Amino acid sequence: KGFYDYDEKRMPTPSPLTEQLIAELAVRNGIVRRAIDDSEILERLVYPMINEGAKLLAEGVALRASDIDVVWLNGYGWPAETGGPMYYAENLGLAYIVNRLHRLSQRLGPPFEPAPLLVRLANSGAGFDSK
Repeated sequence: KGFYDYDEKRMPTPSPLTEQLIAELAVRNGIVRRAIDDSEILERLVYPMINEGAKLLAEGVALRASDIDVVWLNGYGWPAETGGPMYYAENLGLAYIVNRLHRLSQRLGPPFEPAPLLVRLANSGAGFDSK
């Protein structure tokens, strides 16, 4: 099956008790619950990975963005049709990723602040290969 396919028989069954505890905790902490769509979930999970990849490149831990993608593809089972997180980022546009990370960081804090290399590349219109 593809990356986004799932088997309905294997889907977890929500726990009413857990749902109640989460709702009570949200009320106690003044958190207004809201629906989160698939695109926001994707952004909150994948864009920080891209950001960390940019940090690895800046620190010299990885030599090329494609090295990071190879690790994700072969080591972690990243879906090959997307080419890896760094390739995915370049196809979306680094400026778009930086913009979305800025928005996420305003709402969710410093862990979502874009890496300096990512910002520099986005501002110059360059890709990871020109780091």
